[in-house]
Amino acid sequence: MHIYDSVKKTKLPFEPIIPRKASIYVCGPTVYDDAHLGHARSSLSFDLLARTLKTLGYEVTMGKNFTDIDDKIIKKVQATGESLKQITTHYINRYKEDMRALGVSDADIEPKATDSLEAIESMIQGLIDKDIAYIVSSGDVYFDTSKDSNYGTISHQVGEDEDNQSRVEHNSQKRNPKDFALWKACASKDDICFEMSFSNGRPGWHIECSAMIEKHFKGNDEYSIDIHGGGADLLFPHHENEASQSRCATGHELSKYWMHNGFVNINGEKMSKSLGNSFFVKDALKVYDGEILRNYLISVHYRNDFNFNEEDLLHSKKRLDRLYRLKKRVTPTKASKPNIAFQKEILKAMSDDLNISVALARVEQMISETNDKLDENPKYKGLKKETLANIEFIDKLLGIGGKEPFSYFQIGIDKETKEKIETLIEARDSAKKEKDYAKSDTIRDELSSMGIAIMDTANGTVWEKI
Repeated sequence: MHIYDSVKKTKLPFEPIIPRKASIYVCGPTVYDDAHLGHARSSLSFDLLARTLKTLGYEVTMGKNFTDIDDKIIKKVQATGESLKQITTHYINRYKEDMRALGVSDADIEPKATDSLEAIESMIQGLIDKDIAYIVSSGDVYFDTSKDSNYGTISHQVGEDEDNQSRVEHNSQKRNPKDFALWKACASKDDICFEMSFSNGRPGWHIECSAMIEKHFKGNDEYSIDIHGGGADLLFPHHENEASQSRCATGHELSKYWMHNGFVNINGEKMSKSLGNSFFVKDALKVYDGEILRNYLISVHYRNDFNFNEEDLLHSKKRLDRLYRLKKRVTPTKASKPNIAFQKEILKAMSDDLNISVALARVEQMISETNDKLDENPKYKGLKKETLANIEFIDKLLGIGGKEPFSYFQIGIDKETKEKIETLIEARDSAKKEKDYAKSDTIRDELSSMGIAIMDTANGTVWEKI
């Protein structure tokens, strides 16, 4: 397995800090609103990574945090009158529902900031004791970036964007402009705060991830985890600051490898709520099945920016349709074992920094070659069993092709319409038994006018949406 390291800016062989085990930590959402396509892109990118490593035989531990205390969350609390826990629990559950719909399993470790306060306090106090962090008169605690000679080596850039650096207002008591907040003291009676030895307040954005990683992962003398991931926008300042504070707190590096996925654009424009074009996953799921969205969102290499538009999505769906038409063609049968050469080629592509384009091209090739062989010999049982095993392997590695094929082609039909279709099919079956072929043909025509195609099989009549 080779992965692209964002720090070294090159592909590197994956050599875990503990043999045959892979520890991955991905920055999760700040839970004050529903998940958008940027969240989905990041989740899917690292889901593919975890699936690939597992298929290669690694024992994978995935961690993904939830930031459940933040200025935006507090504003939501004040606006709605609901409690912090009510707001954050609601959006955590909504996020997980959306990700599951896309075929992304829950992470093995899912820490929340408010459940990690003891670990956060311990790390901050340790930095204060070393005079690497300092308390100002307001009670805020800042990290002194001048104490870390390696500050800037993660992102290779050092900016002074105060809002991005610390998510707090400018404080003239900072020792250096680049210093960032580890702890934000209570600003007013309406603030939501927690009591700590240094002041009542809440954690800064960056410290929670470092503390969570140290709490939940056991690394070695050089690194805390194997892979730290997130969106490209997190490289600086978030990951830079995480790495710096962890380095100074523990004496070793936070992560051996750093991986970042590209942005999501809507029709060419970078997705941003400030631009008013954020696209919630829940809205997309109202129109498209989660697997169709997954197939589309994984179709572009994770490091590239993704231009979301419906024309490309529909084109992507046609490719998924071809996979399910092949699966329908070899059903019913029992899977044997996947073709060894096919399996190796797909896995080789994904082992090359998740080269999804090559992997999907090989899937397309398999579909075409198998259809050609079945055209020549429709009763080729050995090929059918192998093909079904190939599709099961695709589902395991890429997360597509796992549905029952006939139900896949019924996606988008509401319950009431399905019941009407089933009633018409039963009436047609009865007409055929009574040899009333004129009525049978009339019913078939009615179904066709509804956009429904029917097929008579040894196991009864099946139908699909045209």
